[in-house]
Amino acid sequence: MLHDRDIAQLLARLCPMHLAVDEQGRVMHIGPTLAKLLPDKRKEDACLFDLIEVRRPSGVCDMNALLARQRQKLSLRLRGHGGHAFKGVFVAVPGQGGILDLSFGIAIMDGVRDFELSASDFAVTDLAIEMLYLIEAKSAAMEVSRKLNQRLQGAKIAAEEQAFTDTLTGLKNRRAVDHVLPRLIDRGEAVTLMQVDLDFFKAVNDTHGHPAGDHVLQSVAHVLVQETRQGDCVARVGGDEFVIILVGEVDEAAVAHIAQRLIERIEAPIRWRGDTCEISASIGIATNAFGSGDTGETLWARADTALYAAKNGGRGRFRMA
Repeated sequence: MLHDRDIAQLLARLCPMHLAVDEQGRVMHIGPTLAKLLPDKRKEDACLFDLIEVRRPSGVCDMNALLARQRQKLSLRLRGHGGHAFKGVFVAVPGQGGILDLSFGIAIMDGVRDFELSASDFAVTDLAIEMLYLIEAKSAAMEVSRKLNQRLQGAKIAAEEQAFTDTLTGLKNRRAVDHVLPRLIDRGEAVTLMQVDLDFFKAVNDTHGHPAGDHVLQSVAHVLVQETRQGDCVARVGGDEFVIILVGEVDEAAVAHIAQRLIERIEAPIRWRGDTCEISASIGIATNAFGSGDTGETLWARADTALYAAKNGGRGRFRMA
């Protein structure tokens, strides 16, 4: 025959979130998991309805009402833990009171987190354990998926950046200009396009070799970046051809000043392994004045015409279209 202590131990293993009450509703013992959820001041011998509040069905506030609803699903909460909802079922034990068994239902993850529960706090046959494993597996899979998406997005951004970058100078390339220029014009932005073509660059390659030519191109790229603003676009679009897109309203005097500064700095001798490389630059400039109706192609063509005028005028100078 099972004694009360044996019954309590069995209930603790099979229903770790139970309350056993006598016929008057006085708590005789509490399951170990439920004991973790109750404040320390809640002791056995307390009245059941001092510990719980039955929310549905309504009106269950004494033992007679609870006995009338035995074996029915109850929605309840623990007093003092209003934020947590529980499911429950009450089974009467003739002449001895009854057992109220509780569960978290679908809110199990909140309960596990808020009360720091583990698998050992649930019956081994409780489907809640399998739900926990499924949720943990889903969370792990989602985390792996999130990290994978981050890597893919990073790889996509890196690939796009590489596709728009000149590998020698680190500037934008022709593809980037073809992408940026028409979009700026379509947005109604004021744009000044400067074509910069190096003079006497072939002589550097012929005299000092291509490594010296690469060094000169990198030096010129450094000058172009220094003499422009962060929001402007600086690109290498050919062997010794560069483009600058000045974004926003820039008056003609300021553009002329920028062009002259570029020419002066590019004409400064560039040292290469004890030798001196000397080049110059010709610059053609075109601005899409308000209402001009320029497209990227027409603006480029106008700047190109201005560049040839600068070269035909003696090189080392700029012209505006």
